[in-house]
Amino acid sequence: MSSELRLKKLRGSGGYVMATVNDQQQMKGNLGGPDLFLAPMGRLDSQKITKHFCNTCEKEFEGPPKINYENPNEEVAENLILVEKGQYICNSCSAVIAEYREFRKQNETVEVGSAKPLETSQTTQILQPEPVQVKPEITTTQPGPATAVSSIEGLAVYDENAKKIGKAKQVGIDSNQSIVLLVIKNDGTEGSIPWNSIRKVGEVILLGSPVAAAQPGKCANCGFSNKEGSKFCEECGSKLQ
Repeated sequence: MSSELRLKKLRGSGGYVMATVNDQQQMKGNLGGPDLFLAPMGRLDSQKITKHFCNTCEKEFEGPPKINYENPNEEVAENLILVEKGQYICNSCSAVIAEYREFRKQNETVEVGSAKPLETSQTTQILQPEPVQVKPEITTTQPGPATAVSSIEGLAVYDENAKKIGKAKQVGIDSNQSIVLLVIKNDGTEGSIPWNSIRKVGEVILLGSPVAAAQPGKCANCGFSNKEGSKFCEECGSKLQ
């Protein structure tokens, strides 16, 4: 494969950057269609970025945007670690141009298992579903090594009725910063599935109904939201779990 660098426009949810990228990076940024996307590429070398455009400012600027990142090393599924999350930020107005997430497996010889509940209190906008080099406000630290979760690519995806709906393409994030599984459907089109809809990953990927995260203090009987730590519902008096 050629390692020749080419100047490309890489789109984000809040703008775009112009950067020189190699063939491998172009493949990561290609989600189908004519456009290349910034988030799948993770954190680029700022010296490779020549310009950035901010949708908020409606203006193109010379040079790279600010890149903030952190390394949470958070387990988001069995044998799947979120090692880095970051943002490309406009130097002028601090609007987010794009965000990214990078994952790795703890054990490369073991498959990714059941997803774990995710915290939703992260930052602003993101792009459309974006791949596995795929995380908001942030202080600069040194990143850990990130390994693509290639073991899920090409796995057959079955719904809760044991009906095959397509094949897995990659792990990504959607516009709400939720982790999704990108799939190639049986008809050849692309789609995304919420990560919390995945029940098990093995020789195939088995789906089920999304599991809602438990809300502390919410009454299972009447639905009233009590203060966290309450033992009985203030509305109906039922014992809280």
